[in-house]
Amino acid sequence: MSSLAVRVPEELSARVPVEQRGPGLDRDGVRLLVSHGTEVSHHAFGELPGLLRAGDLLVVNTSPTLAAAVDGRVGHARVVVHFSTRGDDGRWAVELREPDGRGTTRARAEEVVGRGCGGLAGTKVRLPGGARLVLEEPLSARGERLWWARVSGVAVPELLREHGRPIRYSYTDRDQPLSVYQTVFALPTADGTGSAEMPSAARPFTARLVAELVSRGVQFAPVTLHTGVASAESHEPPYPERFALPEASARLINAVRAGDGRVVAVGTTAVRAVESAAGADGVVRARAGWTDLVVTPERGVRVVEGLLTGLHEPEASHLLMLEAVAGRAAIDRGYEAAVRGRYLWHEFGDVHLLLP
Repeated sequence: MSSLAVRVPEELSARVPVEQRGPGLDRDGVRLLVSHGTEVSHHAFGELPGLLRAGDLLVVNTSPTLAAAVDGRVGHARVVVHFSTRGDDGRWAVELREPDGRGTTRARAEEVVGRGCGGLAGTKVRLPGGARLVLEEPLSARGERLWWARVSGVAVPELLREHGRPIRYSYTDRDQPLSVYQTVFALPTADGTGSAEMPSAARPFTARLVAELVSRGVQFAPVTLHTGVASAESHEPPYPERFALPEASARLINAVRAGDGRVVAVGTTAVRAVESAAGADGVVRARAGWTDLVVTPERGVRVVEGLLTGLHEPEASHLLMLEAVAGRAAIDRGYEAAVRGRYLWHEFGDVHLLLP
């Protein structure tokens, strides 16, 4: 696990989206920290077109965000089910959490789980609209946070549309409509699946900014990776996730790499998708399915040269990926500058552009 020495003060958590912080602000009103190696500079996100070059390629994730949190009951106990990932057999990976009394959730108490109320095979959860959920088996031998579960009485996409809300963490001030969690690149899926949590690095993009980037010769390559429920307490590495990299995007990525452009991933999800489709020869090929790839400094990156990403907690597993792209010295220097500069963290916060 990569862990940074910096301490992020609690007041640097972005509690509401930038457009709710003052009149006249739009999504692109966040700040942009730029790391060229260990050289750091400070910008507004709207300056991004001037920081990229004609011929550069932004790889963007088109996965839509789901209203993935649903209230339920186990016996008389209230729970909140976080729907993470749909399996090939129709089951869903879920996490059972308990309300914390402040509108968000916390991990279930060990003594409650030990009584069979939240973490054992066969646990039954009553859901709205007469739906039922039964835990069947842990998703991984790593632990019992996520479980494969079977839902009856309603299709899960319909359940989420009717009774779900976006997953929210305790550093935010209040519930937000689902539209706040959709990026400009999000596309609906035929089967109603998507990401349990927003691919948030792309949140600051607006249609106007995308148009300006295109007019300056920056290209876009869409990929899809449906991200699951993050490990809010223990910062586990990511579980297997469903992804697709289409033929047109593979061709575009390979063409840019053969020329003078740079392949810049928008978010860690885009890195995982691209690197999962890259062969040992560095050639990207169209792929679709599941990826269990964890990008670390030891594995390195074969294709991605730059990364636009949010600011992650100092103990987050995502930092290993950032280190693989930019090197540990660049991450240390950038995060020290972000804390000194009072940048804001998390999905509604500021962003960090890592360039070679």
